[in-house]
Amino acid sequence: MSDYKLKLDNVTMIFGRRLIFKEINFEFENGKVYGIAGHNGSGKSTLAKIISGIIAPTRGKVIHTNSSKKIIPEKLHDYLGFVSPYLVLYDEFTAEENLIHFSKIRGHKYDHEKAEHLLNHFGIYDRRNDLLKGYSSGMKQRMKFVFALMHSPRLLLLDEPTSNLDNEGKESVYQIIEKESKDNLVIVASNEETDLSYCSNILEVEMFKKDNGTK
Repeated sequence: MSDYKLKLDNVTMIFGRRLIFKEINFEFENGKVYGIAGHNGSGKSTLAKIISGIIAPTRGKVIHTNSSKKIIPEKLHDYLGFVSPYLVLYDEFTAEENLIHFSKIRGHKYDHEKAEHLLNHFGIYDRRNDLLKGYSSGMKQRMKFVFALMHSPRLLLLDEPTSNLDNEGKESVYQIIEKESKDNLVIVASNEETDLSYCSNILEVEMFKKDNGTK
């Protein structure tokens, strides 16, 4: 088991004069599934973006460590598997070409065996040589999971993980959540009750909201 930890230290986010959330202090440890909950527009995706390093908080710090060693932002992608509605793959590439391309970007050798396993798990192996522009929204969502898991991440961050998925696709996701949480850290940002039922600890974003200004 890895010793991956994530700490939010007084994390505050303000867009213009709108306070999204204020002074979030929370610690995440590997071997667990954590939830980030709240209604639509509450800031779940914003917090997921902050955790992933896509955007920086207005104030506060996000600290990732592995085996007690701090991870610098430039290396976070080596540890992070991210699934989100705003993650974009290449429509003009086939599924396998996407995986090969991203393996090269990460500096990893393409693992045919792992790709085959993941594509089979998510039920799209037979479509691996098709261009992604011909995929349905549900198939693209499945493909995002394959992409996120190829490099064996220590942190699996899932923003609205079951969107566009049928029941079979959702079950594939829940199996992955249970499997990955045995050795790694899994965070699920969602307002779906079933998604959050897999979480042992839940961070309610709206508990860190204030409506009386942005001081």
